[in-house]
Amino acid sequence: MHRIRPTRVLRIRNLYSLKRRMISSTNYLAQEPDLDFSYGQQVAFAKARIGNFFQAQPSLGNQFTEDMPLRNYLRKTVPREVLEQFTPDLERFGHRVATDLYALHLECERDPPKLEQYDAWGNRVDNIITCQAWKQMHDISAEEGLVAIAYERKYGPWSRLYQCAKLYLYAPSAGLYGCPLAMTDGAARILEVIGNAQLMERAYKKLITRNPQQFWTSGQWMTERRGGSDVASGTETVAKPQPDGTYKLYGYKWFSSATDSDMTFTLARVLDHNGQVIQGTKGLTLFYLETRDENGRLNNMQVQKLKNKLGTRQVPTAELLLDGTVALKISEEGRGVADIANMLTISRLYTALSAVSGMRRILNLARDYSTERKAFGKYLNEYPLHVQTLARMEVEVRGATLLVFETARLLGKVECNTASEHETLLLRLLMPLAKLYTGKQAMSVTSEGLECFGGQGYIEDTGLPGIMRDAQVNTIWEGTTNILSLDVLRCISKTKGAVLQSFHSDVQSKLKASTGNAVLSNCCDKVKKASDDIVNFASTQAENFEIAARDYSYSLARTYIGALLLEQASWSGATSQDITAARRWCMKDLTPFLSEERESNYNRSGIDADYELVMDGYETTKSKL
Repeated sequence: MHRIRPTRVLRIRNLYSLKRRMISSTNYLAQEPDLDFSYGQQVAFAKARIGNFFQAQPSLGNQFTEDMPLRNYLRKTVPREVLEQFTPDLERFGHRVATDLYALHLECERDPPKLEQYDAWGNRVDNIITCQAWKQMHDISAEEGLVAIAYERKYGPWSRLYQCAKLYLYAPSAGLYGCPLAMTDGAARILEVIGNAQLMERAYKKLITRNPQQFWTSGQWMTERRGGSDVASGTETVAKPQPDGTYKLYGYKWFSSATDSDMTFTLARVLDHNGQVIQGTKGLTLFYLETRDENGRLNNMQVQKLKNKLGTRQVPTAELLLDGTVALKISEEGRGVADIANMLTISRLYTALSAVSGMRRILNLARDYSTERKAFGKYLNEYPLHVQTLARMEVEVRGATLLVFETARLLGKVECNTASEHETLLLRLLMPLAKLYTGKQAMSVTSEGLECFGGQGYIEDTGLPGIMRDAQVNTIWEGTTNILSLDVLRCISKTKGAVLQSFHSDVQSKLKASTGNAVLSNCCDKVKKASDDIVNFASTQAENFEIAARDYSYSLARTYIGALLLEQASWSGATSQDITAARRWCMKDLTPFLSEERESNYNRSGIDADYELVMDGYETTKSKL
C-alpha cells in the first residue's frame, strides 16, 4: 500500500468537484460536511461514515412481575395473607434491580478491586481498594434488609422464603455482592445457634441490621494451600492460647473471599502446652476474628495478593498470611467443622440461588433480544427453531427455580423450629442436591444463552460474557459436583437411609394431585418409578455406591424436580405453561445411574476401563486406582 506523504501537495480541487457531481447524481449522501479544500491545504479532521444502523441492545423489565414461575410458586405455597404483605416489596425491588442496581452491577464489573500493598514511603499498608459502586452495594444490602429479613422473622418460617425471593432478584444485579452477603448470613446463623452472649451483642446485631453505618459483613476463611474441601488434612493454621483467654493464629489462608469484610470465621488447630496439635477433623476448632483493630489497622495479617480469577472479579479475594492474628475460640475444641456447618448450609443455598438467578437473567435478556434482532428478514422470535431453544432453556430454569425455593422453604421451617422430622431429613438431602445440580445447569444454560446473541454474546462490553464467567464458580465454591455427590451418600449413610425414605414419601405425596390427570398420568408414572428405582438401588448396590455417586445425585435431583413440576402443574392456579414444562421435563432420562449400571460401568471392569481410557498415552503413571 502506498502512503501519501504529509508534505506532498495534493491537487484535490478537481477531485472534490468530481465527487460532488457524483454524489449529486447518485443521491449517495444527504449532506456533505463543510470542509475547506483550498489549494494546497490538507483536511485535518473528517467525520467517519459508518452507516446508520445500530442494533438495539436487550433491555430488562420488572424482574419480579415478569417472572411467572416464581410468582406462581409463591402463590401456590405462601398463605395469601402473608404473600400480600411482602409482594409489594418484591414488585418494587423487581424494578430496582433492572434499573439503578443493574447500572451499579456493571460498574463493579468494569472497576474490580485493587491491592495497594505499600504507601509512597514504603510502609506496608495492604489496602484493598474497591469501587464506589461496591461500597454502595454494602449500604443498599443493609437498607433492603437482604440479610435482616431472614432474622427479623416478621413472617415466621416464610421469612426465609421471602428473603430468598429478594436475593434471587438481586443476585444478577449485585455486582457479586451476594458473595459477602452469603457469608454474612451464614455468620449470623452460626452466632444465633451457638448463642455466645458477648458476640451476640458485639457482632450478631451488626450482621443483621438495616442501618448501613452499623452493618457488618463477614468472611469465611477455610481454604489453605493443601485444598478446600479436605479441611481435615488441609488445615495447617495453628492457634496459640493467650493469658487473656484469646488466641493468636498463625497460618496461610490461600483463598479468602470478600477480604474487605469486617469479621470472619476460620478454622485452626489449637497448640497444646507442648506445642503439639491434633491432626484430622478432630483437631479443628472454630474461631471468630475481626479483620481490623479499633484504629483501623489490620489484625496482625498481611494481604499477600489478590486472586486473578476467571469470574467473580468484582469480589476481593486474597491470599492472607496470619501472623499472630487475635481471635476468639467459639466452638469446643475439635468441633470446628460441625459448628461451621450452618454457614456452609447457608452459603450453598446462596450459591444455588446465584445459579438459578443467573440462568433467569440471561434467558430474560435473550427473550427480549429475540424481539429486537432481525436476521434474514425476520425477527428471531419468528423462527420456531430459535424459540424452541429458548423454550428448552425455560424448562431448565423453571425446574431449578422450584428446587431452590422448595429448599429455602424447608430451611425457613427448620430455623423456626416448625419443621417435622421428615422435613428436616429432606432438607439435609436437598441442600447439596440443589447446589450441585443447579450449578451444572447454569453452565449449560448460560452458554446456550450467549449463543442467542450471536457475536455480541462474546463481547465483554455487552456485560453478557460475565454472566457465564461468574456462573462457573457455582460448580466449585462450597464443594465441587463430585464432593457434593459424596456428601449426598454421606447423609444417606449417616441417617441409615432415612433421608431416602423422606425423599420417596415426599415425591409420592407431590404426585397425588396429578395422578388422575390424563394429560399428566404418564409423567406421574415415570417419576414414581424413578423414585422407586432410586431407593431400591441404594439398598442393593452398596458395593458400587461411591462410583455411582454423581449419576445417583443427578437422578435424585431430576426426579425431585419432576415431582415439583407436576405438583405445580396440578394445583388450582396452574397454567398451560406449567403443564408444558412438567411434561417436557419428564421426557428426560430421570435415572441416569440405571443406564450406566446396565452397561456395567460401575463394576471393576468399568472402573479399570475408565482409568485406561484416561491414561492412554500418558508415559508416567503416578498412581493407580
